[in-house]
Amino acid sequence: MKVERTEIESRQSWREEIVYQRPKALSTTRTHYCPGCTHGIIHRLIAEVIDELGIMEQTIGVFPVGCAVFGYDYFNFDASEAAHGRAPAVATGIKRIYPDKMVFTYQGDGDLAAIGTTEIVHAAARGENITTIFVNNAIYGMTGGQMAPTTLPGQRTTSTWQGRDVAIAGHPVKVSEMLATQDGAVYIARTAVNSPANVNRAKGAIKKAFKVQQAKLGFALVEVLSACPVGWGLAPKEALVWITEHMIPSYPLGEFKATDEVKAIVG
Repeated sequence: MKVERTEIESRQSWREEIVYQRPKALSTTRTHYCPGCTHGIIHRLIAEVIDELGIMEQTIGVFPVGCAVFGYDYFNFDASEAAHGRAPAVATGIKRIYPDKMVFTYQGDGDLAAIGTTEIVHAAARGENITTIFVNNAIYGMTGGQMAPTTLPGQRTTSTWQGRDVAIAGHPVKVSEMLATQDGAVYIARTAVNSPANVNRAKGAIKKAFKVQQAKLGFALVEVLSACPVGWGLAPKEALVWITEHMIPSYPLGEFKATDEVKAIVG
């Protein structure tokens, strides 16, 4: 009987163990994102990383004009709103005034890769000690699904009914590859959230990018390929497959730059 009780107590203890819960850095506010949108996954990864690094009280987020315009409501740390495309400039000002704070921008492809191209390129060139999370869903999600700088060749949008014609609209802007050429950028990676394995890899890259800032090494950016089922006209599961079959071949995953110092200090 004693053995039986011990087994029961062991099972009860196992059942009571917390294995999954809301990160402290993530608020309980219900998000406004469309069904199947993977912004919520990315938000959670950021919150988990902030919790694990113990930096919630030191973190300041800078949110854009775009799908994540209300991002400041979804986290339990200080945040600022930036004018369209200007998040890197705002983050630069905050970081220079408060150098001991952990400052990051959260930006979409319209915000970062179109109107904000100048700001992100020069923030990287200057080696600003900030972290950028760049969400690439290859479309203007907030304004009606128009073509974005990252829209794929042949991809149909509300402004390219017959598909993006590179002869007219040019080729997609590959942000990670471009920024990796800047001397001030020390860590540049592209990830995706289309599968559990890739979600875990995305979290690892985001954590590394924040560690880069902790170590005061310079500019770090993590690009995340994200689903926009409504903008793409697909069901949520189909949108994840679309990332696999179309986005990843055009936007290969991996680390595009990790300096020797990053590898030695951050891993």
